[in-house]
Amino acid sequence: MKVLVIEDEPKVASFIKEGLEEQHYVVDLAYDGYTGEKLALNNNYNLIILDIIIPVINGVELCKRIKSLKPQIPILLLTALSTTDNKVSGFEAGADDYLVKPFEFKELLARIRALIRRTAIGPVIIREQLAIADLTLDMDKMVARRGTTTISLTAKEFSLLEFFMRNRGRVLSKPEISEKVWDVNFDTGTNVVEVYINILRKKIDRDFEQKLIHTRIGLGYIFTDTP
Repeated sequence: MKVLVIEDEPKVASFIKEGLEEQHYVVDLAYDGYTGEKLALNNNYNLIILDIIIPVINGVELCKRIKSLKPQIPILLLTALSTTDNKVSGFEAGADDYLVKPFEFKELLARIRALIRRTAIGPVIIREQLAIADLTLDMDKMVARRGTTTISLTAKEFSLLEFFMRNRGRVLSKPEISEKVWDVNFDTGTNVVEVYINILRKKIDRDFEQKLIHTRIGLGYIFTDTP
């Protein structure tokens, strides 16, 4: 199950992310409405947790925008605003549920599970596949292919490739890769990022004419079919 959390308070966002990951959810974070909108519209999520008071685009307006384009995604509003008018505004914007801060994580988890069960009923199945050049990444089956060749990847190699593909065309530094893929601060004394990138290059680039992983000296790496 994949969840998007749009919350501008880092401590609250981290608390939710860590709790959900312990329950085996995959969690993406956004700290403002603009980033949250991009993630929500460019990816498939089972649920979105959305704070109302966030920078750039407020939660109520963002809820309207997401629901207008992806009405099937359940949205749980999470906010300190507890008046009836606030709740009515949220529901009128298309929210499926509303939880007031402060809250206990077990209540949040119960509401998430209820929303996902409710929206999972029916014949619609969302499938996600990332693609660049002749490389495809099937997110449902966890399978990578270049053309007709299936590429065997470990879980961490798959995560690294997914991160590259979701950030195609953007230079990624080693600290950013370390933080996003390994969820740790970058240690200048380790070469784990280089090791994994070399392994990934051997698997997806070595036997193919068109290379997709490129080094930007002094900057990091870029994943693109137009270097």
